[in-house]
Amino acid sequence: MAKKPAKKQLPAQGRSGGKGGGFDRWIVVGIIVALIAIGLTLWGPLRKYGIGPDKKASQQTQKIEPDLRKQAPEKPEKKKTKETKARETKTRETKTIQKPDDSASRPADKKALIAIVIDDMGADLKQAREIAVLPARLTFAIMPGLAQSKKVAEFARQSRHEILLHLPMEYRTSGNGKPAPGMLRSDMTPMEFLTTVSDDVDSVPGAIGINNHEGSSLTENKEAMKFLMAELKARKLMFLDSFTSAKSVGYATAREFGIKSAKRDVFLDNDAENPASIRKQLDQLATLARKNGKAIGIGHPHPATISELRKWLAEADLQGIEIVPVSRFMN
Repeated sequence: MAKKPAKKQLPAQGRSGGKGGGFDRWIVVGIIVALIAIGLTLWGPLRKYGIGPDKKASQQTQKIEPDLRKQAPEKPEKKKTKETKARETKTRETKTIQKPDDSASRPADKKALIAIVIDDMGADLKQAREIAVLPARLTFAIMPGLAQSKKVAEFARQSRHEILLHLPMEYRTSGNGKPAPGMLRSDMTPMEFLTTVSDDVDSVPGAIGINNHEGSSLTENKEAMKFLMAELKARKLMFLDSFTSAKSVGYATAREFGIKSAKRDVFLDNDAENPASIRKQLDQLATLARKNGKAIGIGHPHPATISELRKWLAEADLQGIEIVPVSRFMN
């Protein structure tokens, strides 16, 4: 007997838990695990193991944080109050006052400048040595044609003293003895005049300029001074007017020729044997320098002059005086 074909059956209700139901459960479980994993990653504990999308950012944070700790100040700076600032200012002032100052005994004002020229040098090298050891750079005015003129000039140069040619010039009054060697006179021919100047300059090597020895007559002679200044300009020499005559035109003529020049303010030792008079003249020179800012004094190598200069120069700095070479005043 032939068998009847089996009838197809629909799945029974409630049997969805078969293959299809198991697959659905696994999907749900997978979703839950994924959500837990995402939550843990965002929460942070897994980041230290390098898990999650922020691994690189986490490593950079770990590197940067120690650097920030190093740079950060240990303690925040406190805002300074007015009282604190006042204490600090007072402390600074106290330190400034307590700082040793070796200039406390000196005048605070600008120093008065003085140039001192010693005339009539060249006769004795011993005198030159005595003046060279004085505590100041005095200017040596050396006579031409004397026995020691060149040696004194060389000594002055080695001891770093400025040198002037102390050029003899015709004086007005007679009876002053024999004229000095190399004297310029108004009765000379132009050739004699120029030859005398040339010989005098050669006998005092290293001279930066000239000043007149005597010359009360020649320095009043405008034409003679023009002739002299033309020669000095050609030789690039300065001129100091010893101002032996109130009518001297030497300084004014030098200025007309554009020669660096100056003129004497005080003679120090007209009374060469009187120390008190010399000291008085030195004090007058200082007073004039304080008033005008500068002054030029002329002295001579007399024993009393050297002695008074030694004592006066020792006090000059405390009196606000600075001794400078005469060229400082040539303009």
